[in-house]
Amino acid sequence: MKQMRLQKIWGILLVSAVLAGCSRILDEQPRSTFTPEYFKTEKGVRGGITALYANLRWVYGQAYYYNACLTGTDEATWAQSADGNFKDMDMSGAGNITPTSFPTSIVWDNTFASINTASGIIENANSVGLSAALIAEAQFFRAFDYFLLVQTYGGVPLDLGSGELRFNINPVRVSTRNTVPEVYTKAIFPDLKAAVDQLPDAGRVKGGATKTLARLYLAKAYLTYGWWLQNPGNIPTYPEATRTDPNGHDAQWYFQQAYDMAAFAIDNPGPFALQPTYYDVHLGSNDRNSEMLLYADHTETSELYNGSSLTYGSGGAPDNFAVWMMTWNYTNIRSSSSASSWAAVSSVQRAATQDLGRPWTRMAPPIDVFTKTFADKVNDSRYDGTFVTTYRGNWDKAGISGPLYNANFMQVNPGEAILTFLNNEPATAIDYSNSVYKSNVGAGVLPGRADFVISPEGISRLRHPGLWKLGTYRTDNGGGLGQPNAASTRPFNIAEFSELYFVAAEAAVKGAAVKPGKSARELINVIRARAGKWRFDNNGNKEKIADNSAAMTAATPATIDIDYILAERSREYFGEGYRWYDLVRTQKWTALSATYRIGGVNATDHTPATVTRNIQPFHYLRPIPQGQIDRMQLSDAEKKAYQNPGYQ
Repeated sequence: MKQMRLQKIWGILLVSAVLAGCSRILDEQPRSTFTPEYFKTEKGVRGGITALYANLRWVYGQAYYYNACLTGTDEATWAQSADGNFKDMDMSGAGNITPTSFPTSIVWDNTFASINTASGIIENANSVGLSAALIAEAQFFRAFDYFLLVQTYGGVPLDLGSGELRFNINPVRVSTRNTVPEVYTKAIFPDLKAAVDQLPDAGRVKGGATKTLARLYLAKAYLTYGWWLQNPGNIPTYPEATRTDPNGHDAQWYFQQAYDMAAFAIDNPGPFALQPTYYDVHLGSNDRNSEMLLYADHTETSELYNGSSLTYGSGGAPDNFAVWMMTWNYTNIRSSSSASSWAAVSSVQRAATQDLGRPWTRMAPPIDVFTKTFADKVNDSRYDGTFVTTYRGNWDKAGISGPLYNANFMQVNPGEAILTFLNNEPATAIDYSNSVYKSNVGAGVLPGRADFVISPEGISRLRHPGLWKLGTYRTDNGGGLGQPNAASTRPFNIAEFSELYFVAAEAAVKGAAVKPGKSARELINVIRARAGKWRFDNNGNKEKIADNSAAMTAATPATIDIDYILAERSREYFGEGYRWYDLVRTQKWTALSATYRIGGVNATDHTPATVTRNIQPFHYLRPIPQGQIDRMQLSDAEKKAYQNPGYQ
């Protein structure tokens, strides 16, 4: 078989061994390189395991990968300050995805080194006396990376230079891609099964791989492969392969396996459980909670273990800077120091708090997110637990004293609402003229309200609710604005216990035989019942004790279909990076994302435009990065054949 030179794989393994971390994750000495000889020692192999966790930060929390997961779907489009990295992904003609589009290269460029590290651990583990449980961590990560690759690009190489799934120490410049069925049946399924068998119920360290995590990914892999075999939308694959399973199973068999694995994991959770309210899932002070199965970790206590500066964000990996992208420039909001004439003052200062943080204005949620996806904002707490809809004054933390005056020249004090995104269109027309009260961001005025307002129809590429769920959380602000220019020191969540309910429900909709109490509707209603429970109101910034579970479950359709599951997944995981993969797996990307509505890039833009996307079947795979193609010693015809069709 031909081999390939992959970025980050040379004669030695170049990997980051500094684990992200809150403390007790791993305690090996950080190391930047592994020589083949060092890798044959127990210390070297254990260092390789550390590197597998550290490598997560080069993908998860990396804003351009985050963009590739969301922009172009029904969850996000490009925003006012977007460059080509974001416009390319939108599929709307503002840009075009090509083999040189950076966001599509991130998975390829950051997984093969991790795969090779995992293979080195697996090969050397027995000779250094590594336990089966530690070997299983490497098997999990190798499968995890291959699963990400095959969903993104189709078939990928299993041989990195020394044979299929072997540890490679020699640089090579040729390659052959395996087919999708080969990647699943030779790499993903065997490694995940071994991980399920050998991993502990509770992680050996906080944030470590567990049986429940492996079961989730095995269930997801079964589910995704079942869809691939069935191929209801006739989406092409590459390298070309028949939609048959080498082991002789059909799609229905895999859907049943997905259901059974997910249902078993729900019933045997180990130390994991759903949080009592949706608010608790993403509350910064409650990070690394019982619902989180895997995360790319960061910390505010040490730059070494954070992996990046605690005072300034670089705008590149391994920083966790994803949430900046959907944070609009709220710092342009102005109030007045005078009660009779407009004397502009910056009333909402940039701050390192969960509702604010560093604005980049690169991505924006379309209007239908607020009018359709999150139509129920009364019973369902997930809208309030996802978005920042009220921007409150904090000028006092910047040393500005006294009250200010806002809409209608009404007095406002620190902590009070300066600008509010309304839940619905108001009965009274909003005055967006800004002729007297100049919000500076195109917000409007309603009679009797001190806060400026924007209705759902006024959401634009310039202004929109921010993402509270991923927002900055620091405990070292010292009563001031803190370090808002630093990347987030929060973990970036990758896998959540709640997804087991969605995987099982989706498999049930696809025809899996269900267990008592675990029909698709019953599984989804576990999630919806939790969504109906409130303990805090972000919009009102106050305690709210309410249980709307009965209303939420009663509103669930009697018959669940894939569209409803996808809508629920968006409500549950909006902005977390799941969406493109969900829509590609179910082949619903075109149907659900072909058009969207949003306002323009100027403060005066209050009339939504309808935008049409041009999503073609070949777009369901991302292009192989041009840099990879250029590095290989192949003929022009072979290089063309290596690239996914449509990008050649």
